[in-house]
Amino acid sequence: MHLDKIQEILLPKKDEYLQQLFAFLRQKSISTQNIGIAECAEFLKNMMEGFGISAQVLKTEGHPVVYGEIMKEENHFTLLLYGHYDVQPPEPLDEWLSPPFEPTIRDGRIYCRGAGDNKGQLMAQLLAVKTYLEIFKNLPINIKFVFEGEEENGSPHLALFVKENKELLKADLVYTADGSSHYSGRQLILLGARGSLDLELTAYGADRDNHSGNTGNILPNPAWRLIDLLQTMRNKDGQVLIDGFYDNIRPPSKREKELLQSLPFNSEDIGRKIGYPHLQMDGETYYRKLTMEPTFNINGLQSGYTGEGMKTIIPASATVKMDVRLVVDQDPKDIYEKICRHVQKHDPAIEVKCLGSMDPSRTPADLKIVEVIVNAVENAFQEQPLIQPSLGSSLPDYVWTKILGVPSIIVPYANFDQANHAPNENLEIDHFFNGIICTCHVIYALGEYTKSL
Repeated sequence: MHLDKIQEILLPKKDEYLQQLFAFLRQKSISTQNIGIAECAEFLKNMMEGFGISAQVLKTEGHPVVYGEIMKEENHFTLLLYGHYDVQPPEPLDEWLSPPFEPTIRDGRIYCRGAGDNKGQLMAQLLAVKTYLEIFKNLPINIKFVFEGEEENGSPHLALFVKENKELLKADLVYTADGSSHYSGRQLILLGARGSLDLELTAYGADRDNHSGNTGNILPNPAWRLIDLLQTMRNKDGQVLIDGFYDNIRPPSKREKELLQSLPFNSEDIGRKIGYPHLQMDGETYYRKLTMEPTFNINGLQSGYTGEGMKTIIPASATVKMDVRLVVDQDPKDIYEKICRHVQKHDPAIEVKCLGSMDPSRTPADLKIVEVIVNAVENAFQEQPLIQPSLGSSLPDYVWTKILGVPSIIVPYANFDQANHAPNENLEIDHFFNGIICTCHVIYALGEYTKSL
């Protein structure tokens, strides 16, 4: 039966598939708090086995990885499907319109923590394999599955897991369904992700808060020291002033520039959707800054008293938390060392702490395998997809391109306004089933592609 008939095949299965997704969503799996992780991993393994996938729970130095495979010797191409079963904490609870771990349908959307990020998209891939097997009885390619339990915690142990299991994970392509569709509603294909470096800078003064009158002009104020340092690190135009910060950045290729220029952009529309109606930027600048340039961002500043009324003090300490998004070929370790040298030069008493990092990653846009996936996604959605060379945010994509050494492609199945990481996270039901259809088309297209190899 041809894939054109897949809509008809899915129709009587919709309720069954939704109930399987709901059972998965009810499994609490909050990685940062270590709540329900082991139970969810076991649940996922058992579900995969029920779909005809050989599965096991593999230990890491942190939370376990659920690994699965469907392998046949006669298949000469191996696809690795990646996702994560852990979710963000649900707080603040009072902003949820329905219980965060009880999937609820409202206006064609599933509301639940993890619905879009990433359990709904993960389940779409699994149900696609199940559906494909029911249609064709066999897969035209080998498929491996890696579902981790620490993505929401920065994937701290995934790189080591991949290094130690390179033979087990050997594949020709990694395919990830994660993230949000384009703000325009068009289907999006991503060929990489920015890396990240998370920092904490702390300045100290006296060993306790002091009266701002009695010791004013006498004691140094750590808040001002931190502000003074930050102003040496970035100018008013947004340029980072740290020596060597922009070294090693790979310029976009001709094809990547063409892709960026072809992406639709409406400053008024996107400004409204991100809550900043004052956005004034052309599309070329927007996408270049979002995908090809690093950031130097302040997450939060904390010092002294900020409660109601006044408390006249010179605070004892001041802290800033920052994240630096990096682009290919910047190295988080190199950037961290350069930041440390800058601090040492301007105020060596300020303490610098690395809270985590992730390498950037990018798959070349002109690879034949990229064309195969683009055509498969176009056939699935009956619309030409948008191709973006990199995601603005960070995913552990580098473990595939740098450690495993294979191309990696990300195709988000969730709606742009999925509210992931926020209260009332949601996934449009149509997006869920379209994800199943899309994965079936990808499997079929890769099977046809291998016949030409």
